[in-house]
Amino acid sequence: MTTTANPIERMRSRVGDAIFTKIAGPGGYDARNKIHNTPGPRWFPPDSPMRRVHGDASTFVGGLRALLLQSLHPLAMAGVAGHSGYRGDPWGRLARTSTFLAFTTFGMADDAQEMVDRVRAVHERVRGKAADGRPYRASDPHLLLWVHLAEADSFLRAHQEFGARKLTDAEADEYVAQSGRVASALGATEVPQTVAELAASLEGFRPELEATAEALDTAHFLLKEPPLPWAVRPGYKMLAAGSVALLPGWARDELGLNPRLGPSIGRLQGSLATKGVRWGLGTAERTPAKPS
Repeated sequence: MTTTANPIERMRSRVGDAIFTKIAGPGGYDARNKIHNTPGPRWFPPDSPMRRVHGDASTFVGGLRALLLQSLHPLAMAGVAGHSGYRGDPWGRLARTSTFLAFTTFGMADDAQEMVDRVRAVHERVRGKAADGRPYRASDPHLLLWVHLAEADSFLRAHQEFGARKLTDAEADEYVAQSGRVASALGATEVPQTVAELAASLEGFRPELEATAEALDTAHFLLKEPPLPWAVRPGYKMLAAGSVALLPGWARDELGLNPRLGPSIGRLQGSLATKGVRWGLGTAERTPAKPS
């Protein structure tokens, strides 16, 4: 067993371990070892835009923004409210999502496909009716597209705002195409391949979007009563402020989230919080090693 002599490094190791285990769950280190140490072909090469974006600390802001944006589709939100443990088991849901993201981004191709197959099997069982009586099913290609659009747009915007190594315009287009590969594997159709197509697809969903009671409850839960110890809530609130600041103005209006001090202050808070997460995790694009 090795001991880090520098007290600052010991503190960083503890912070990084706390962040990683909270996000990845109790089996996070075992999953990480399998993802990064299993030899074989990957879906995305080293230093690809997909890996750079999803390996950066800015995903913490992007992921929260994606959840807020996704909640504005009534049918997608009905499925989350009816079948997800986002209130009863929020960290379990987060761990499952982060594990899926890690395997499909960094894992061996066979493991990535196995993860996709598992999620598709779950989606086939998730179906029901929204509060207005409309039926929904999680395997609906149209709803899968919406979920993907919100995620891709959110991760990309957060990376370009707070990422350690921003993408060029060509690399941003490549990121959209690469993330679209995963969405297509899950069953989404008409998946955009460029930033311009991504923006057009998002705009095409606008008539379907509204802040239902479930969406407002989700926003309140995520932003006002996160299941976190009081000691770490200030840092989380800064991440949340950054995610809200990056939302489109119309989305903030729908959710009643227009910040009192304006989006520029939220961006500053998001930047500081992302730098704090990056410091804790050790580097911009690497999860922490398991403490020894």
